[in-house]
Amino acid sequence: MKLVPLADRVVLKALEAETTTASGIVLPGNEKEKPQQAEVIAVGPGGVVDGKEVKMEVKNGDKVIYSKYAGTEVKLDDVSYIIVKQSDILAVIE
Repeated sequence: MKLVPLADRVVLKALEAETTTASGIVLPGNEKEKPQQAEVIAVGPGGVVDGKEVKMEVKNGDKVIYSKYAGTEVKLDDVSYIIVKQSDILAVIE
């Protein structure tokens, strides 16, 4: 199966949380915060959303930072994805 987003939606796959800090301290499982970094898996076509023209700024393969409580989590073929609006994406990591 394949997820195909509509309008200004973007399908993201969250990147794994770091298990050690930069200084080498190992974090226990419950201390890890959910990362807001993800990879773009699929991008909707854009178009007119709420009466405004929306141009899609991200593309497949981009690494992005998204809002902490944004989107809807879905599980497909034992893989978790997050579907967000493009406006919930804060930055592209280059």
